[in-house]
Amino acid sequence: MNFAINIIKEQIKNFYLIRRLSFFELKSENKNNYLGMAWEILNPIIQILIYWFVFGSIRQRANIEVVSGFSVPFIYWMLSAFMLWTFFYQSTILSSKSIYTRLKILSKMNFPMSIIPNIVIFSQFYIHLVMIVLIVIIFQFAGYYLTFNFFQLFYFIFAAFCLIFSISLITSTISTIIRDFHMLLNAVLRMLLYLSPILWQVTILEEPLPTLLKINPLYYLIEGYRSAFFGLDWYFIEHWEYTLYFWGLVIVLFIFGSMLHMKFRKHFIDYL
Repeated sequence: MNFAINIIKEQIKNFYLIRRLSFFELKSENKNNYLGMAWEILNPIIQILIYWFVFGSIRQRANIEVVSGFSVPFIYWMLSAFMLWTFFYQSTILSSKSIYTRLKILSKMNFPMSIIPNIVIFSQFYIHLVMIVLIVIIFQFAGYYLTFNFFQLFYFIFAAFCLIFSISLITSTISTIIRDFHMLLNAVLRMLLYLSPILWQVTILEEPLPTLLKINPLYYLIEGYRSAFFGLDWYFIEHWEYTLYFWGLVIVLFIFGSMLHMKFRKHFIDYL
């Protein structure tokens, strides 16, 4: 437990540094592109259009019934979740290699290594916020106006951030020790896209499969995002049992990740 508390203290103490370095990283990664950081928005938009064309246009997907008596076009249903997936995937895959790709620099600098994954996550977090604003604008033109339920989105953004950071402590440590783990993680995450209710509805399955798929914490976040955007209900209250499960899982992952990170980080330089 002390490991977890130390990690939290390091994030709070270096919060200003995390914000500065994350923005600098975002700029440096796109400095040689003509469109600069615009590509960070264009890439997910292109992906969305491809998935919409394949799953929504070619296959002629019917409107999605989000609750009884309320259906929405497939593209808007997908949009409300795909931006979360983009944030989760990019943050998880980039943070997993964040430490071992910077070992030479870290050996010459004096700040906690636990903030390195967070720097990467924050750089993706800025993009996520821009995507949210764009999608909110699109929804207004489509007639899906914001309701008071939209404010729960801030809770789910925070929940997504906590989940990603907890996972990053584990994956960044293992990837530094075993470099092949990063490749395995990439394959698993790509598979996770199709095991999450992003491109298809869980309701087409029969029990116990829908219940089993809820083990995936992304399910909770995705449904929460959709509830916020479509003004369905206060998802984290209506499904309080699932909320307890989600935060229980996040706490376990965070404690385990903190222990793993603190145990091995003194030896990270040995893996140069």
